[in-house]
Amino acid sequence: MAEIPSTARVVIIGGGAVGVSSLYHLAKAGWTDCVLLEKNELTAGSTWHAAGNVPTFSTSWSIMNMQRYSTELYSRLGAEVDYPMNYHVTGSVRLAHSKERMQEFQRAKGMGLYQGMNLEVLGVDEIKGKYPFIETHDLAGALYDPADGDIDPAQLTQALAKGAREMGAKILRFTPATGVSRENGEWIVHTEKGDIRCEYVVNAAGYYAQKVGEWFKPYGGRTVPMMVMSHQYVLTEQVSEIEAWSKEVGHKLPLLRDVDVSYYLRQEKGGFNIGPYEPNCKAHWVNPSDPMPDDFSFQLYPDDLDRIAEIVADAMERVPIVGSAGISRIINGPIPYAPDGNPLIGPMPGVPNAFEACVFTFGIAQGGGGGKVLAEWITEGCTEWDMWSCDPRRYTDYTDRDYCIEKGKEVYGNEYAMHVPWHRWPAAPDRRKSSVHDKIRELGGQMGAYNGWERANWFAKPGDDTSEEATHTWGRSGPWEQRIKEECEAVRDSVGVLNLPGFSRFWIQGEGADEWLRGFCTGALPKVGRMNLIYVSDKRGRILTELSCIRLAENSFVLITAATAQWHDGELIRNSVPEGVTVRETTAERETLIIAGPKSRELLAPITDADLSMGWLTHQHATVAGKKAFLIRVSFAGELGWEVHAENADMPAIYDAVRAGGAKPFGMWALNSLRLEKGYRAWKGDLSTDYSLLEGGLERFVKFDKPQDFTGKAALLAEKQRGVKKSFITLIVDAKDCDAPYMSTIWHDGKVVGETTSGAWGYRVNASIALGMVRADLAVPGTELEVEIYGERCRAVVQPDQPLWDPENARIRA
Repeated sequence: MAEIPSTARVVIIGGGAVGVSSLYHLAKAGWTDCVLLEKNELTAGSTWHAAGNVPTFSTSWSIMNMQRYSTELYSRLGAEVDYPMNYHVTGSVRLAHSKERMQEFQRAKGMGLYQGMNLEVLGVDEIKGKYPFIETHDLAGALYDPADGDIDPAQLTQALAKGAREMGAKILRFTPATGVSRENGEWIVHTEKGDIRCEYVVNAAGYYAQKVGEWFKPYGGRTVPMMVMSHQYVLTEQVSEIEAWSKEVGHKLPLLRDVDVSYYLRQEKGGFNIGPYEPNCKAHWVNPSDPMPDDFSFQLYPDDLDRIAEIVADAMERVPIVGSAGISRIINGPIPYAPDGNPLIGPMPGVPNAFEACVFTFGIAQGGGGGKVLAEWITEGCTEWDMWSCDPRRYTDYTDRDYCIEKGKEVYGNEYAMHVPWHRWPAAPDRRKSSVHDKIRELGGQMGAYNGWERANWFAKPGDDTSEEATHTWGRSGPWEQRIKEECEAVRDSVGVLNLPGFSRFWIQGEGADEWLRGFCTGALPKVGRMNLIYVSDKRGRILTELSCIRLAENSFVLITAATAQWHDGELIRNSVPEGVTVRETTAERETLIIAGPKSRELLAPITDADLSMGWLTHQHATVAGKKAFLIRVSFAGELGWEVHAENADMPAIYDAVRAGGAKPFGMWALNSLRLEKGYRAWKGDLSTDYSLLEGGLERFVKFDKPQDFTGKAALLAEKQRGVKKSFITLIVDAKDCDAPYMSTIWHDGKVVGETTSGAWGYRVNASIALGMVRADLAVPGTELEVEIYGERCRAVVQPDQPLWDPENARIRA
């Protein structure tokens, strides 16, 4: 029996593909003093019954990066660690039944090309050339991915384990962790065989991650947002024709996915594996009559073929040869799901030196990349790719048990669904509502969730089609288009009001708060009575976050940031304030109204005692409609305007008074259009750790000559000396029916030269706008480029480095 070490640098709890990949990548980074604990054999959880598919496809840039890296790692791993591996790179054919699905494929193809992958979009007549046994009569086309395939999950895990051990890392099997405690800034991981004292601990416990997560609650943790689904796949008996065909051509059939029906079909030796994601799906271990067992190692659920029979029948019609074989086995095992289907990789919210690499729904496909990302988080404090899509802090305290179950089932039942920009997934709404939520709904508000907070995306009028079906388009046109236009025009010509619950707010005060903030951010602080934007960078000079900094007194500040940044920025702030400086969060206690438009002063004058002549970027305490309020003279909409902040209980009276004064309600989609016309950046789209502050066009927010050695200063100085590789630009695009989505490929002279970071129609400038990053030498006003929008390259022109609308900001300052 392996001896338990008394100390380690990192302890990983969980010996599936992801935990072992994390250990392997830590060792690769030179951190060999690491230990992995597994309560049974390696792979005993979801890994052992995983089908082992390894796709690269995603329309998420970060997930595609992670999956692409996995395929690259797996193709060399066997030789690298000298371990036999069954990794079949068969390619895959992903079927489309509609024009919209083909547009999604074109988008993925463009992203894949940028990452060095050769995805091909196939016409109907080309599909049989890749998959001869298929019926194609009702299809619109397909996507072919030559890098797709399948791997033996156990061999993959053992190969990673061998590599990790050879570099000096330790794996302790049959050694369950039983809890954790903290002492003198170190973790103590308890096992039945002894304790291990360590610097860092990683929850890689798969579908047991929530149980392990409970151990960290005394140290600032929360319940891990997840649930467990029952996933079945069917193995058929051998099909002689397939065996003969494979023998003749020397390879397996490509993996087939009918994403509109929701299954994959894979050749398994001489038979088939059919893996459905059925809408009438089943969650497990979610109620007292079905408790999670203490140990489910190498176990399965009972078969439930009725639930998937319809989809299996469809697969047999699509590939008739499948129907000639009987069923040899049904595998029905647990798979963990987060509410959005993405894993949790990164810092454990609220807990020092604890990390998560868990809740992987596709742990084999993402395990290689996931281990890389986790190791970077621990050893570098940052990751090569911006990984907000998987960051555990993307969820906050609204993800209760019911929310996780409802969303997990929704994601599973729509595993291959298109994520169109206008669609809201309907499960588990109304987790956080503003004080005027019912009024907003009565006015026709069509809601979206922002960190769980319900905000209106647009306002429908009677007779507008507000059905879910209407949103299933990538196109601009829909019942919302005319309404967004009207909302933008009201803000341009008169006055509009937007209710914004959920702004993340942090009140910082105490002796030395000003000095701490100067070292925390890259730029200058506002004077007392003023506000400005501040930025925080990581050690590479990349953009961590943007905050509105409101200075109330010499050592008293309010920092306001995006709703979704609540736990990310809260942690950033709390982890760096010195003793004597306090942080009080008031996110849930206060709400905001954005009041914007040339008539906003006129509207506010009769209902407030505020001094409305105070200039842009000032703030004041006042009353509005007889209620206490805090007014900030700022406008994300790019018109004369104020943000009105008030206690939740006081907001209904203020909202009623503003509406009675003639303000037209507008929504988040109108605000997005308005901010693009001003070139204002959005967090985790235009502002992410994929870009440095200098690349992001934010040098005016970097004060190189201040004495404080802010994080990233050295990196930014070095970058300034050598010059940026990429530059931020605003484009006017000759777009047709669709505007440029995030990460649309930008072309010049037949080469990929950059990517868009956001895009939409600008109703004041009457043009399609995209913000993006391009090769620095092309960021010259007037340069003609092409933006690839769902497979169609559209002419685009680089604009001067100023707002498209009101470039002098005269309207804001009026």
